[in-house]
Amino acid sequence: MFTGLVEEVARVVALEPRAESVRIRLAAKRVLEGVRLGDSIAVNGVCLTVVAFDEHTFTADAVKETLRRSNLGRLRPGSRVNVERALRLGDRLGGHIVAGHVDAVGTLTARTQEGVATVLTISAPPSVLRYVVEKGSICVDGVSLTVMDVDDAGFRVSIIPHTGAHTTLLDAKLGQVVNLEVDVLAKYLEKLALPHLQRSPASAEETAGPPGVAGDPGLSLDFLRQHGYA
Repeated sequence: MFTGLVEEVARVVALEPRAESVRIRLAAKRVLEGVRLGDSIAVNGVCLTVVAFDEHTFTADAVKETLRRSNLGRLRPGSRVNVERALRLGDRLGGHIVAGHVDAVGTLTARTQEGVATVLTISAPPSVLRYVVEKGSICVDGVSLTVMDVDDAGFRVSIIPHTGAHTTLLDAKLGQVVNLEVDVLAKYLEKLALPHLQRSPASAEETAGPPGVAGDPGLSLDFLRQHGYA
């Protein structure tokens, strides 16, 4: 697990295409402190496993699924990437819970200035936008960000100077592809709640009873409204 708080910007040293993957070698400093074989490091928000390292670099493999789902297949020698070591038990959770499992890619469609902040507009597919809410969290190229607002085409995020200076977000050009990971808690909540929300009114009435006891109709919109949740 990660927090989306980037520790440093690493640089791609070499890319080695293989039959079923691409081996990526990256130059870094901070994330190499105490590194061991098998450790997890997020690269542009993608959880990768360290398969080799030396004093100045680490190497990881990106398999076909990873290349399909993310922008790692667009990397070139010299590319700058955001990196973060896995969260340790007891660390502060300064960003939000990030799994390092990219859901899809989005595209930078606009960039404007609002005072000292840079506002980025990112288009995203419906499979991602269904989980994006105003003032919620989203991970963009490994960076935990707060959603300013969202519509049917995409969402906006505001980049403060510190974040801009310590990540690659402001390197992005219009039309550039970025990795997106939604808040995993939203996906779990949807999976747990959807079967109950989809129950028909008739079946709910037939089995009416207090939730949590025999005859429980499950969670419903009416139940939520009655208890002040909707």
